[in-house]
Parts: sequence; C-alpha cells; structure tokens
Amino acid sequence: MSISKTYQPREFEDKWYSYWLQHKFFASVPDDREPYTIVIPPPNVTGVLHMGHMLNNTIQDVLIRRARMKGKNACWVPGTDHASIATEAKVVAMLKEQGVNKKDLPREEFLKYAWEWKEKYGGIILEQLKKLGASCDWDRTAFTMDPHMSEAVIDTFIHLYKKGWIYRGIRMVNWDPQGKTAVSDEEVIRKEVNQKLYYIRYQVSSTKYQDHSEQPNDSILDSSYLTIATTRPETIMADSAICINPNDERYVHLHGKKVLVPLINREIPVILDDYVAMDFGTGCLKVTPAHDLNDYQLGQKHNLPVIDILNDDGSLNDKAQILVGEDRFAARKKIAVMLDEAGSLEKTEDYKSQVGFSERTNAVIEPKLSMQWFCKMEEMAKPALDAVLNGEVNLIPEKFINTYRHWMENVRDWNISRQLWWGQQIPAWYLPDGQFVVAKTREEAFEEAKKLATKYSQLTVNDLTQEEDVVDTWFSSWLWPISVFNGIAEPDNPEIKYYYPTNDLVTAPEILFFWVARMIMAGQEWRGEVPFKNVYLTGIVRDKLGRKMSKSLGNSPDPLDLIEKYGADGVRIGMLRSSPAGNDLMFDEEHCKWGSSFGNKIWNAFLLVKGWQVDDSLTCTNRVAIEWFESRFSQALTEIEDNFSQYRMSEALMSTYKLVWDDFCAWYLEMIKPGGQVTADGIFKQLPTDRETHTRTIKFFEDILKILHPFMPFITEELWHDELFGERGIKDSCIVAQLPSYGEFNTQLLSDTEVVKLIITQIRNIRNSKQISPKEALTLAVKVNSKIDYSSYGAIIGKLGNINQLDVVSDKIGGAISFLAQTDEFFVPLNESVDPDAEKIRLEKEVEYLQGFLKSVNSKLTNERFIQNAKPEIIETERRKKADAEAKLAIITKGLQDLAG
Repeated sequence: MSISKTYQPREFEDKWYSYWLQHKFFASVPDDREPYTIVIPPPNVTGVLHMGHMLNNTIQDVLIRRARMKGKNACWVPGTDHASIATEAKVVAMLKEQGVNKKDLPREEFLKYAWEWKEKYGGIILEQLKKLGASCDWDRTAFTMDPHMSEAVIDTFIHLYKKGWIYRGIRMVNWDPQGKTAVSDEEVIRKEVNQKLYYIRYQVSSTKYQDHSEQPNDSILDSSYLTIATTRPETIMADSAICINPNDERYVHLHGKKVLVPLINREIPVILDDYVAMDFGTGCLKVTPAHDLNDYQLGQKHNLPVIDILNDDGSLNDKAQILVGEDRFAARKKIAVMLDEAGSLEKTEDYKSQVGFSERTNAVIEPKLSMQWFCKMEEMAKPALDAVLNGEVNLIPEKFINTYRHWMENVRDWNISRQLWWGQQIPAWYLPDGQFVVAKTREEAFEEAKKLATKYSQLTVNDLTQEEDVVDTWFSSWLWPISVFNGIAEPDNPEIKYYYPTNDLVTAPEILFFWVARMIMAGQEWRGEVPFKNVYLTGIVRDKLGRKMSKSLGNSPDPLDLIEKYGADGVRIGMLRSSPAGNDLMFDEEHCKWGSSFGNKIWNAFLLVKGWQVDDSLTCTNRVAIEWFESRFSQALTEIEDNFSQYRMSEALMSTYKLVWDDFCAWYLEMIKPGGQVTADGIFKQLPTDRETHTRTIKFFEDILKILHPFMPFITEELWHDELFGERGIKDSCIVAQLPSYGEFNTQLLSDTEVVKLIITQIRNIRNSKQISPKEALTLAVKVNSKIDYSSYGAIIGKLGNINQLDVVSDKIGGAISFLAQTDEFFVPLNESVDPDAEKIRLEKEVEYLQGFLKSVNSKLTNERFIQNAKPEIIETERRKKADAEAKLAIITKGLQDLAG
C-alpha cells in the first residue's frame, strides 16, 4: 500500500470506515469472552449532530475501541428516541405547510405521516456519527417505538399499575401551550428574563371610605385599597383571594375584609397565612390557584375556588370575562393599559426573574391543573439512591453524588402522560360511565370491563374508548438498557443474560435525574440489579466566552464542517484535549487544529522511519536510546492505564500525546536517526541504519499506533497496513490488535536520560544566545556530583548537541559558559571570553527562579491536607524536587562566590 507524502485524512477516512463495516468489526454476538457493553444515550430522531454529541460519542468510542483491543466482546448499541413532543411538533409544522390541520385528521392518519417523517429524517444523526468514526454495532440499531420496545413500555405500565404505583388524578403540571401537553419538571429550562413588575390596586369592599372621588395616595397603607405586585396581570381574573401575613401590623385593618378584582369587580376574600413574606413586595399576595403551584397549595389549604382562565394554547377562555381569545402575552399588554385607564395601576418597575421554558418547544411554561397519569416514585427511589451511595453505580466525577442524593430524597411523583398522538398510547380503556380498566389489548380490557359494568347488560367491546394520551418519552427510554436486548418480554433470553448489566454509560449531567436515575430504578425493578456499573458525566461544550453553544447564539460550529476541515481524528482529540469529566469544555477551533497538527506529526514521523535503509553489516550503536524509550514506553503505558482506570480521559490523551510527540518524535527518533553525507556532486545522501535499531523502532511505532487507535482510529489503521510492518490480513487489522502490555521500567535510566535531555537543551540554548551555528562542533566538560556515567550517553550528547569532545573535570573551567543539569556542573569553553558581569546576572536569575521553585514545593510539603491525601509516589516526587533544587542552589551559590573572588 502506498502512503501519501502529505497527511490528507479525507483520502482514507471513508475507506477505512467502509472496511470496518464490511468485515463486521463492530458486530457483537454472545460468546465465551468477557462482554463490554455500552448503550448509546439515544438522540432524538429530530436531532442533528452538535458539539455535545461529538464529545459524548467520542468518549464512548474511545472506551469501546479500547475494550475491543483488550480482547473483550465489545458491544456498543446505537439507537434513537422517538421524542414525542419535538417530533409531533415537526410533523404538525410539515402538515401545516401542506395546508393540513392535525385536528382534521384521525389519529391513524396522523401517525402514518409521523412514521413517514421518521423514516425520512430520523436516521440523519446516526449517519453523521459514522463520520466521527463511531464503532457502533449498527445491526443492533434500536428505536424507542420499535414493536418490541413499545410492547415493553406497555407491559411496564401495566406492571406498575397493578402494583398500585401508577394512578390517575388532577394535579398541577407544567403545561406547554405550544406543544399542548404536560411536560416534566426536568424538561423545564429556567431562564432569567427581563420583565415588568405591575403594582395593582384592589379596592377594599364595604369600608367606611366610600368617597371614591378622592384619588388614593401612593401608600400601600391606603385603607381604601391594597396593592399587590405581580408580573402576570393577565391572571388577575383567576384570583381567588388576597393573602396577608397575620403578623403584619400594616394590614390588621384588612382582617376579615373582601376586595374587588380590578376590571371585573368580582369580590374575593382577604385570607391570613404566614406563607406570605412581610418583607417581600408589598406584603400582599394575589392567590391564583389555577395558575401557580404555590397558589394551588395555598388554595387547597384555605378551600379556595379554582378558576382556570386559559385554554390549552395559552389564550384566555370565557372564564376570563374580558379579552377572551387573546393570547396570554398580548392580553398582558392590553390589561396593563386597561388597569392604567381605570386608575388601578399604581406603577410598573423593571424586574428580572426566573421563567420556565419548555425544553422541546421553547414556549413559556404555564402551571396548569390537569387530569394526568402519575407514577409513584418514593418506593423506587430509595434502592436507586442506595445503589449510588454504596458504590454499585459509580458516578464520575463523585461531586454529583450529593446532587443525586438531594434529588432522590426529595423525589416527586412522575407525570407520565402526554397529550400527544406520537408515542405509546396509554393502555387504559374507559367505559361509558367513566370507569376505566388497564389492559394490554382491547379484548383483554373488555374482559376486565365486564366485571365492572354491572349496570350495562349489553356492553360490547366497541363501547370501550382507549385513553388518548401517550406516555412520556422518558417512560420508554428508562427501559433502554433492558429493552434493547428485549429483556422485558424475554427476561431469560441469551442476550440480556450476557450483555446486562452494561459497563459504562456516558451522558450529560442535566439528564442524571430523569434518565440515569430512572434507568437504575427500572433495572432494579425488572432485573433486580443496576443497569450499568459506571456513569461518566460529561461537561457542557461552551465557546471561548463561556457561553453554552447554541444555534440561536450562532456560536456553535457544524461538526461535519470541522471534520471536513481537520479530519475526524483531529476533531476527536481536539474535543478530548481539555474535557475532564463533569467539567465544561471551553471549545476553540484551535483544539481541532492542534489535533490535525498531531496527526501530521505522526504522519511525518512514519515517513521518516519508512525512508530509512538498513545495512545488515552495521552494529547497533543506539542501545542506550532503545533501552531508554522502552522504559519510557512502559512508564507511559502505566500512566495511561491508570488514567483510564479512573476515567481521566483528557489526562490519558495527554499522556499518550507527550509519549508520541515529545519522547518518540522529538527525542528518540533524533537520537537514533542515521546521519548523512554530501556526495561529490553536492547531493545529500541518507546513511543506512543497523538492523536492530530498525527492527526495534518499527516495533515501537507499531505499539504507538495501537495506543493511539482508540483516540485516532483512521490514521492508525491507514499506517498500520503499510508494507513497513509486513503483510497484514483482515484479522490483523489495527482495530482488533492487542493493546501492548507494560512491564517494569528502569527508573534510574529514565532519570539519567532526563538529565541528558536537559544538557542537550542547555547546549542548544547557549548556541541560540551566542548565535553559534548548529553545524559548529563544541567541546563540553562536566564536573560530576551525581552517579551518572556520562560515557554511556556520549554518543547521544555528541549527536544532538554537536559535541566533539566530552571531558570529566574535577574543578571549574575558567572562561567558559557554565550551566547545571541536576547537581552536575557543565562548562562550554568558547573562543571568546565570558563576561563576568553577564554571567553573574545569569546566575542570580537562576538563584531567584530556584528560590521561588523551592517556596512552591515547600508549601506543598508543609500542607497537612496534601500529605494526607496525595499518593506516596507524588509526595516522594516533590521531595526529590526539593532535594534537587537545594543541590542546584548550593552549586550556583558557590559559582557566585567564585565570581566575586
């Protein structure tokens, strides 16, 4: 296979993805290997790939590819969520464009349109994930309304109903006027909104002040009026009472009184309750039980009437008496004018407050009393909380445990019904008298209904009417880890027994409660065990200014455009570069550019090695370099494995990056690179290398491709199949290559080589500062205070520093530039004399730096918390740093004394 001279990922990405698919590398069936299973958080069928998906699915793919390369039976199950509210909104909008109103269609015909829409658009996001390199088992692609998955939802509903955990009742819910359905608390996004605070006067009824020709003053103590402050003047027609604190001395005169609702003059009582904060607003609260949850609870306590003045679409109904049919926000503006004209609007103020918006339609949520179906959560929540607290399920990072505990200890019953047609229709069947039965089919419902319908002697199956509502989409996705393996209908089938529980779940913190927690509940209820062992919670992808990426802000790049520009590998590691679990990622396109540059570095390093010729007559002179990199490779593998074991994905990537870019490319290849010579005709000719160096270097490169593959699957597979590595069969592909194992590493060799690298860096710095050509050979002398045998490293120092002579001396060399490498003092004699003053300034700067460094190290070593919590090897590293710095400081201080004479 011929490798291009330049790194062009577009030339091979589609090729290798097709190759992996063709040869079923992503496919999984139960066998005798250890399973490793991930179920994808199913994206909405309405969705397209965004940066959050990119991060989430890159992490999943890295985990699944590593498991595959460790010899596990890796199974990554993809799929999509039917997204009741969002999809129905899309279909309704599509029909509207065609001049069709949903109200004019029977349910079956609407669903036919919905399925057509899903087949046309529902798979877009999964196809986009393939561009990223996602190695899902696409033959297992699931959809939450697949027949067996819908059956699982219905069975679950019936199961929980029979346990008494599902019930029907009128409750205050979050109402989406655009979607015309209830939504859960978790689907309400709170946003700070600029509003107006309206101060409205309510006239006190039957007081001694009857001369209303006198204008009331501005005081809230005016005995003819009381004033309330509200952001929602359009709801005053639904007021049932005014509430004051019984301890508020300002309003004692209003105890037992009634007031008139402005504009409609309906009389309502003044009630007393210490719920009202005396120091907030005017201290008077309008109570509107139909349109506020707290007001509803207050109304229940005081037995107040509930007056619902809003239609399902948010417009005012007949109970409002005025502005009937007007949209709630249009009515707000008009009522403000009407109140002002009636003398009932005291003033308005600018005001900021939190307002709930529907996550699906972005409509402002209305609190609304509605007949709904609910699922009791308290009994299921406790074991799900215990599972996290006792470590059966690990939340990563652990900081989310307290948040999880708070939610689970304060869990509310789950409103599971949605006023939609797209979704699983609730299996409840109504008799003509309003009674209902819950059953899987109409026929089963009829048998149950006959037991209830004693007064219906001629009840027929057609007399039953099925509940119109569907269940909440999350009521299907909470079964996801079970239902993708058909574990509800067939609880003992081979697949559910092999793949369940799954291993890792990668998802966003914002769905920790209404998806992750509920999956744990469902797993314990149906299988008696948790559905996964680890939950990796990603952060939010934000822009450089810290804003959450969104289409509305225009700050979110198109992921496919990034892939086109930088390659999938570049985007993948660009996303992972700085995205630790649970922390937000401040995305910058430069991350992807950095990723692409890394790919280019790997490509060029490969071309360099591929271009070397081998002379079998040569003996190996690079054994120190080879032994060093072998130890460094083992050390890096230990770091990488440790990072992965703790789900430190970014750190694992950076450990890999440093090994490849710094240690392999910048140092090892330079140490062993064969030299060259200029021929008589002026042409540079590369000299050959020896067989041992060549063989070992190719093996190193092969192992590097293996550890890089989970992060950068495309470039690694492309290079892997080059002839440099010999003949490769299909079964030898990089995607299934065994990850290298790590052994012991020589810490002394690693430490000594770091000193050698420092020496070479210092020599290069001297060349730069003195403008000495890299081609000009220098001599070097060393006053050894350590146990390093520099004769072993002479060839490396000579080659990379262009040093033609290395001498060991017992004392300082006058007239030479000196520098320290750990505790050893080096001297570079130059033809020119060294300026004592300049040398003094240089050494004083080094003293200043070392003193600051020592202060930093000492602050750690004297910190009790650090000593108690840090790993022993980290503490030992800090102690070594301290000892090295103190030794250097002593040598430099001695040098300064020598300069002073």
